[in-house]
Amino acid sequence: MTRLGRRVGVLVSLCCTLATVAVAQSDSTALQPTTDNGEWFILKKEDLAGGTHHTRHAEIFGKYVTGYNAWVLQAIDKVQATAVEGGGYFTGIKAVPTESPVGYALTLFGKPLLAPPRTTSYCSGATYAAFIEQLNLMLPQAGQQLTPERLEALRMQEPDGGRREDTIKFWGKWNDDGFGNHYALVQYSQMGTEIKPRNARPGDFMNISWKKGLGHSVIFLGYYRDENGTKNVVYWSSQTRTNGFGDEVVPLERIKDVKVVRLTAPQNLLSFDIDTPVQRDIPGDVIDW
Repeated sequence: MTRLGRRVGVLVSLCCTLATVAVAQSDSTALQPTTDNGEWFILKKEDLAGGTHHTRHAEIFGKYVTGYNAWVLQAIDKVQATAVEGGGYFTGIKAVPTESPVGYALTLFGKPLLAPPRTTSYCSGATYAAFIEQLNLMLPQAGQQLTPERLEALRMQEPDGGRREDTIKFWGKWNDDGFGNHYALVQYSQMGTEIKPRNARPGDFMNISWKKGLGHSVIFLGYYRDENGTKNVVYWSSQTRTNGFGDEVVPLERIKDVKVVRLTAPQNLLSFDIDTPVQRDIPGDVIDW
């Protein structure tokens, strides 16, 4: 069999697996892309009852989505459970030991991606961990078909345990300055699709550019208008104000623009080209709610 034939066979096998599992799942966790009706998704006050630190994302926000995003919410709960009170937030490339994307030993299909140098986390590490845990939950059999080269591209450290620098392979693109979720999911792996802010739904990946400061990698939970009429975005990530992992409510007036990405083609995990270049100079989208 030719290399192309083997590749097609692997993709057909995974697609068949996805279809078979989807039939067995409930509607909310079916293995299919999440859809939306094109309207702004506004949370109610009771949707914020979980507070900052909780493992009820699948329960609270999962009722609003079907498909792959429901698995993202389950994955958030799995990551949060490793540090229920947040676990601490820390960044410092030159620190000894260096910064750690998350504070636990992250694996994909049982294969190590990270031996954490610290017990703390930072934003892109949190969202990447949720992405990886989503794959673990959704596609437990895919590890048998994932090539060593693609597994290595997903690692968060170099073979010697050193830091994988920004722009290098899958994690390096996710962790890059700017719209890393877009670089990694839409351009590099073609596992995701760009979504406009008004179409965002719980479980979508979002990069935020602040009016003052740099940026933030988060998982969108919803928009929210508080008692004072202030419009906010609600998300889960790792940040100083939540001592690491946690939910945060931030006024839209602080946000310059965003880029929202939805996982739509997880099967491309088995076929993406590890040498695919990305275009980093892309415009953000203003949240005009």
